[in-house]
Amino acid sequence: MKRLRHRRRAAQPLRPAPLFRAWGSAGLAAALAVATAGCRSPEAFRAAADRAAYDAVARAQTETLGRTESFTVELPSQTLRRRLLLEGDLPRAHAASLGSADVPRIPQWPDPRYGSAPTAANSPAPGAAGAAHSNAAPALLTLTLIDALQVAARGSREYQSRKEAIFEAALKLDLERNAFRRTWAGRLEGAASTDGSGAERVDGAQGGAALELQRKLQTGGAFTFNLGLDLVKLLTQDKSSSLGLLADATLSLPLLRGAGRFVAAEPLTQAERDVAYAIWEFEQFKRSFAVDTAAEYLRVLQQLDSVGNARENYESVARSTRRAQRFADAGRLPAIQVDQARQDELRARNRWIAAQSDYERRLDAFKLWLGLPADAALALDRGELERLVARGTPQPIPTADAAAAVPTNAPDAAVPPAAGGPLELDERRALELALAQRTDLRVATERVQDAQRAAAVAADRLRADATLLGRGAAGSGRTLATAGQPDARLDASAGRYSAALRLDLPLERTAERNAYRSSLLAFEKAVRDVQDLEDRVKAAVRQALRTLRESREAVAIQQAAVEVAQRRRDSTSKFLEAGRAEIRDVLEAEEALLSAQNGLSAALVNHRIAELQLQRDMGVLRVQADGLWQEYTPPQKEEPTP
Repeated sequence: MKRLRHRRRAAQPLRPAPLFRAWGSAGLAAALAVATAGCRSPEAFRAAADRAAYDAVARAQTETLGRTESFTVELPSQTLRRRLLLEGDLPRAHAASLGSADVPRIPQWPDPRYGSAPTAANSPAPGAAGAAHSNAAPALLTLTLIDALQVAARGSREYQSRKEAIFEAALKLDLERNAFRRTWAGRLEGAASTDGSGAERVDGAQGGAALELQRKLQTGGAFTFNLGLDLVKLLTQDKSSSLGLLADATLSLPLLRGAGRFVAAEPLTQAERDVAYAIWEFEQFKRSFAVDTAAEYLRVLQQLDSVGNARENYESVARSTRRAQRFADAGRLPAIQVDQARQDELRARNRWIAAQSDYERRLDAFKLWLGLPADAALALDRGELERLVARGTPQPIPTADAAAAVPTNAPDAAVPPAAGGPLELDERRALELALAQRTDLRVATERVQDAQRAAAVAADRLRADATLLGRGAAGSGRTLATAGQPDARLDASAGRYSAALRLDLPLERTAERNAYRSSLLAFEKAVRDVQDLEDRVKAAVRQALRTLRESREAVAIQQAAVEVAQRRRDSTSKFLEAGRAEIRDVLEAEEALLSAQNGLSAALVNHRIAELQLQRDMGVLRVQADGLWQEYTPPQKEEPTP
């Protein structure tokens, strides 16, 4: 009976001391907190990633540019592309043509709030827009150059890809930072078991919770702490139960290879610099993109002007043909000259039709550049070209009227180009600006330092691997086999501690040796890349200066050529009336006028593009986040290179 009473007392649930309850409650609460944190929605995870990336981008902008700009990779649901497709009822292959917000979501889509879903009022069913516009053509949308720059910044697919590259670099930086943060892991489990292999069946239940803390140190070490909680209960035999509590910590410190912040934190350093590089490269891309957008815009207007010139030429040649026919009927011209006029009329008509086709082709290509559908009803503002014509050139050359006053015995010497505008800087000054302002060149120079650090890290891997290890543990876990033991206690005096020193001699370092040698080659290549880009930047700036000077002279020459051609056409027309000229003279004068008019519009466009390209190549054209630019104004007029 005494033995039976003793067994009954032992079968009573053991009551842990208050300290045990505190540790067990803390461990369970921490595990539950980790489990709750792990149950966040995909939307919450996306928002957290956005906050981390945008914060990294803002910090990098401040460090690299000295300012912050609006930056987002989210596309609005209401875009100009979507508006043109819907209002014009343009054919489309899929809802994706309107935007990601219009794409039907699969049932398993994880983030219902991702993207701003268009409202019903802005999302007509297929055919609804057509019903509304079936009897009327869609309104023609006219874009100014400023509009085009903003539309391109919002709608260009390449522009969006460049912004996403910055965002991706920021996410990678956050991941590298996370490697040096405190990271938590939690586990909860429960199980029931039956064991009938012995003489007596054993039924039991057990549950557990574990919490792990990891921290990678920037000195190269690593720290790990684990806290485990076990609760076991026998459902048969004496139905005993026990609480297990186990804590252990591990610390590893490299002493030679991999030791120190320079080596251990190199991935983090490189990730930070990669974000800066992405921002610098995006700045240069914005300059090139804005200049290319303006150039394409002006080229389309130039071709539109050519269409107008070709039409005027066709109508003028047609009038000359009719007049030649009247003269032939009156016996004043031979029939062969009438046929010659008719041939020129046919060629003029063909030029007009070809010019119209080329204009439409260029306009479609420009729509694609802006990220708009090619069949959208879109036009460009002709006022942009008219403003270029009104601006002309600051130094026009003497016209024919002024040349008439030149003495006939004046020396036949070539007249050098006149002094140019404020952007025609001294060559050395322009090169110094480019070398100081070009952000892509700055990236190349910074990569030289990256290559040096990579070589230093590769050399570190050649060293011996010496690691100091330390571990401490207290308490013990519980299983059904130890359910009869007393509750575990966390007693530092009864803990288990160990320390070890592990040394790996550098007897085999073939891979590391080759990697180190390759890193030196990479350093040499980085140096050559700087030299190559610097030389190409200098060559580009020098050519841009020459192009600007040449285009300015071309504007003046073509202005004079138009005046001469107009006067020649008027004179030959009068001479034909007086019988002192042939129809061929009139036709040649008409063609010369057409060529001069097209040459003038091309010269004006080329001069404006040359101004922008020079600012781009010098790195002084500032482009804002919305695509608008701020042009460079030299502090004072400088003498150009002769």
